[in-house]
Amino acid sequence: MARMTAARAAVEILKREGVRDAFGVPGAAINPLYAALKASGGIHHTLARHVEGASHMAEGYTRTRPGNIGVCIGTSGPAGTDMITGLYSATGDSVPILCITGQAPTTVLHKEDFQAVDIASIAAPVTKMAVTVLEAAQVPGVFQQAFHLMRSGRPGPVLIDLPVDVQLTEIEFDPETYEPLPVYKPTATRAQIEKALALLNASERPLIVAGGGVINADATELLVRFAELTGTPVVPTLMGWGAIPDDHELHAGMVGLQTSHRYGNATFLESDFVLGIGNRWANRHTGRIDVYTAGRTFVHVDIEPMQIGRIFAPDYGIASDAKAALHLFVEVAEELRRAGRIPDRSVWAATVRERKAHLKRRTHFDDIPIKPQRVYEEMNKAFGPETRYVTAIGLSQIAGAQMLHVYRPRHWINCGQAGPLGWTIPAALGVARADPEASVVALSGDYDFQFMIEELAVGAQHRIPYIHVLVNNSYLGLIRQAQRAFDMDFQVKLEFENINSPELGVYGVDHVKVAEGLGCKAIRVTDPDDLAPAFEQAKKLAAEYRVPVVVEAILERVTDISMSTTNDISDVVEFEESV
Repeated sequence: MARMTAARAAVEILKREGVRDAFGVPGAAINPLYAALKASGGIHHTLARHVEGASHMAEGYTRTRPGNIGVCIGTSGPAGTDMITGLYSATGDSVPILCITGQAPTTVLHKEDFQAVDIASIAAPVTKMAVTVLEAAQVPGVFQQAFHLMRSGRPGPVLIDLPVDVQLTEIEFDPETYEPLPVYKPTATRAQIEKALALLNASERPLIVAGGGVINADATELLVRFAELTGTPVVPTLMGWGAIPDDHELHAGMVGLQTSHRYGNATFLESDFVLGIGNRWANRHTGRIDVYTAGRTFVHVDIEPMQIGRIFAPDYGIASDAKAALHLFVEVAEELRRAGRIPDRSVWAATVRERKAHLKRRTHFDDIPIKPQRVYEEMNKAFGPETRYVTAIGLSQIAGAQMLHVYRPRHWINCGQAGPLGWTIPAALGVARADPEASVVALSGDYDFQFMIEELAVGAQHRIPYIHVLVNNSYLGLIRQAQRAFDMDFQVKLEFENINSPELGVYGVDHVKVAEGLGCKAIRVTDPDDLAPAFEQAKKLAAEYRVPVVVEAILERVTDISMSTTNDISDVVEFEESV
């Protein structure tokens, strides 16, 4: 048998589970694992500036390609607590990432040793497993179980905490005979699919709601095939955006209180049947449940049995992996079509296309300062269907979801459930690391951008190019808009006169200087007619220098973006005139 440290065994397992990249920050309590990484080779490590940033890089990495699992590494104490936001974001969006922390020696875990914290207990609510390994011989089994859990059922993150003495202890381990555990995913039965299709066929105006589970399962081609076989329009959720191309004739638009299309909400309110696949019925999608469900029959397919009925009781529920279910949906639908038993829904599909053609929001404005809608219009022109968009939260994300176009799965990469500010820069770096040849375009408001701005230096140091569109109104725009209900505008202004950059007026932080100081390139745009040339210049700069390139658009200070103020998808306020 081969004899090696438990840390070396952990690294060998990472490689045999398919890990090729890791993100992290070394420290005393995790240095044995870093020594094993160095000695073993085969895993490329990206040094972050903040461990929370490393966790979001791991998220972006996972979300980019089917089968990816991002790995985040940090030392004991605050490194683990810094990872919690990344773990929460990952668990909320069913994203498998592996966080590995160092820990104080086992003999002093309860003696208030330096940076000794019970990180397993802290992380437990936001992981599928969080464990401090107390016996070195258990390390291989714990890592094996971690990958099994991350991939099985509803995907999600795991945290493994390794005391420094456990890492250094030698164990017997044979990497050559190591095998990953089989992955478990629930599978629908043919009888269940036939019943669901009978309910769909009995309807006149059906819709499919495609959630992030369809993308996680790499089942988008099956989804589109099933929609085409049955003539059923598709509503992608925010996490499912890209499951069907925006320009497909059965793409019905997104639905919700904020990240929705006018035509999407209008079509949904006309529907009489909804088949949800791999979705959570998230509150920003549904709004008031009584409005959302009234007059409709619901079938819900989800990989997590306990998700069915969590928000509201469907008329029929199926616990299944999206890909397994869609294989059967396609198989049964093909049989029904050959038998002439699929209803003709061409009239319903035509009404969906009619709404899509006419219920649009205006994007073309020539105002100075720039209106945000114009930024998204120019982004649509400048960046093609191959673009991987990355964004987090705020008015920029909401407006972007309303106005940008996505044509492929994993080309809208968004932290949907947790929505942590600062997520965008590190996540974009993780995406660009996972797909170095991709066109990666991040989108941030000024506050999201400032939260983890130091991670731009990671892109400069490691030569990770991408374009970051920064829409700057020097305001907490979404919170300001929400404060309208309280008749206040309190503690949401970021404005100040920068004594070092008086040309900015009240826009405060000189993002161009900061980005350049961190080793990146940056362009400031104040005239909407300069947006298109700026985007083209940014592409050239990213290609030439291989660093992040920031394009900052100076916006009007106040813009109200379309959304519901009453938690009702039938009552979305349109603040700007329509097309």
